[in-house]
Amino acid sequence: RVIGEGRLPRGGGGGGRGTPRGLVGAQATQAGARRGGAPGGAPPPPRPPGVRAFTRSGYRDPDQAREARNAMPSESNTMPSDIDLNRPSAARVYDYYLGGAHNFASDREMAERAIEMWPELPLIMQANRAFLRRAVRFCVASGVNQFLDLGSGIPTVGNVHEVARAADPDARVVYVDIDPVAVTHSRSILGDDPRTSVVHADLRRPDLLLQRPEVTGLLDFSRPVAVMMVAVLHFVPDADDPAAVIAGYREAMAPGSFLVVSHATHEGQPRRADEHQQLYQRTATPMTMRSRAELQALLDGFDVVDPGVVYLPLWRPESLDEVDEHPERFTGLAAIGRKR
Repeated sequence: RVIGEGRLPRGGGGGGRGTPRGLVGAQATQAGARRGGAPGGAPPPPRPPGVRAFTRSGYRDPDQAREARNAMPSESNTMPSDIDLNRPSAARVYDYYLGGAHNFASDREMAERAIEMWPELPLIMQANRAFLRRAVRFCVASGVNQFLDLGSGIPTVGNVHEVARAADPDARVVYVDIDPVAVTHSRSILGDDPRTSVVHADLRRPDLLLQRPEVTGLLDFSRPVAVMMVAVLHFVPDADDPAAVIAGYREAMAPGSFLVVSHATHEGQPRRADEHQQLYQRTATPMTMRSRAELQALLDGFDVVDPGVVYLPLWRPESLDEVDEHPERFTGLAAIGRKR
């Protein structure tokens, strides 16, 4: 049976962080660090039992994950010249957690440091991905086949457009990310797919984003749309008024639209949550974990569908056997709101 759809290994002690789809890194690896390795060219630390590299199409072992990364083209030949590859990226670190190949040395260093702190962290990422898949299927089953995926990262196998089209071949998806490297990779991956587009934009400016031709040419906001904020709101600090950001999208959404949210929380694992937030202070995207009550308040103007604001594995699991006995260890909350 698949571990990671909502269950941590037995006796793992401690949990993970509900910050999927985009943990960010610390500093550049030491000069001469090998691709896929740890600083100084040493091999990466072993993963604990039961924790394996993961791709969006299925499991693979760490050696296969490193081989895929080694097969990537040279960083200097694939990225815009003004990108600082020594600074980790939320999207690329999340890609690393899932066993993907679209990440660089600085991303891998921070990911390995985070895994040392929380060995089950990749499983938390998988639980978030599982929620995303369930949420997309729920939206399509409810008659919504248009998606605006904010903070999308790198949309490879098993992301929104593939899950949605498995149920509705006409589904349309616009991916949005602020990371230019993630956008570059995304455009390369999606190619000339006429029912997807990728936008380099800041989700905190819905007034600008919703006017972009990539959005208006693909999504019809006179009909219900699903706005996905999966593991991204915890990168919007209180100073940027996340409630106002959400309101900017809500006002543009037709009745019957959905807001899909997952969010890191300090509830359940407060000590480790504090440590992890401190780690993020070194990055370009510090993290703000929020409580269940705070997330509920951000959903103002939406009717929260059952089961409400719950820990990631508790949002409509496909099998109760996949629900961990201590879901609070996932330290991530999930919810879907319907526009009134």
